[in-house]
Amino acid sequence: MCPLVLELQKRDFLDMRICVSGQHAHMLQQVLDIFQVVPDYNLQIMTEKQTLFDITTRALNSLRSVLLEYAPDIVLVHGDTTTAFAAALAAFYLKIDVGHVEAGLRTHNIYSPFPEEYNRQVISVVTKYFFAPTQAAARNLLEEGRRAENIFVTGNTGIDALRYTIRDDYHDELLDWAQGSRLLTITAHRRENIGEPLYHMLRGIRRIFDYYPDVKAIYPVHLNPQIRQVAADVFGDCDKIRLVEPLDVVEFHNVMARSYLILTDSGGIQEEAPSLGKPVLVMRDTSERPEGIAAGTLRLVGTSTEAIYQSCAALLDDPEEYRRMSVAINPYGDGYAAAHIADALVKLTAPS
Repeated sequence: MCPLVLELQKRDFLDMRICVSGQHAHMLQQVLDIFQVVPDYNLQIMTEKQTLFDITTRALNSLRSVLLEYAPDIVLVHGDTTTAFAAALAAFYLKIDVGHVEAGLRTHNIYSPFPEEYNRQVISVVTKYFFAPTQAAARNLLEEGRRAENIFVTGNTGIDALRYTIRDDYHDELLDWAQGSRLLTITAHRRENIGEPLYHMLRGIRRIFDYYPDVKAIYPVHLNPQIRQVAADVFGDCDKIRLVEPLDVVEFHNVMARSYLILTDSGGIQEEAPSLGKPVLVMRDTSERPEGIAAGTLRLVGTSTEAIYQSCAALLDDPEEYRRMSVAINPYGDGYAAAHIADALVKLTAPS
């Protein structure tokens, strides 16, 4: 959302307030500092061992007073997080128009990813203005009966963020450690994968190190204690992988840019990595980004140990297959989604 915030700040016609939930407070502050964004409201909802019940109710109750105080014409929410769902619901209860950034993504399986697929479908029910990243996302919305005049295909603001973060002269200790190796970047944190699926996924990656001596990996491990335990169990004695704290967005984007390939169960990385020319193996059974799979920038590999190992090995063994994935056209926009969204908002809110 930060590129959009920076773009909206340039538009004199628009008056904007920034509200953050405060979930994952430390990681949030890193992003705010990098983009020099100062929130007007911080709900500070984070609690120890928070559940979806905690996040939803705390965000919903806190947002009521914020929206009553500021009385906006439009509430913008991004993506498919539980706080985005709570913000859209709070705006609906107060009969405030909702604008959904990154609208229209679908797997059509309400439990995959969980709870994100539910969140984005329900946000669409109360949304008035849809800012879809791709034509395919716009088609999903049209098929659900959303009004065509309220749908804007803009690209994804996550691609915009790369213009602020990628640096030619970047280096750090992690990259020094990986120098001379083919570097894998790993993220794995989906709720539905926690437990046995995560063990299977990480064991598939562990097998790679046994057969490819020139491969190393960096895995920024999510703060969830269950995820950390699995990562420690599988990789604790392996010197080919660095288990590190979550990286800030500049660190992470620049590590991705210097990686050989990416293994992830995340969403946004499926868009960011192809923009950097990096093949992505998606460790999930479904993806809400079929455009990337069709374009050849992504490959859906599931969560089994064997499938992940074989898919990774294929790209390590076959230079031509690797080349095809790394040069495929990224379908997620021109890097100026924030400007397209801001232009639309100016027109939508201009006095008639």
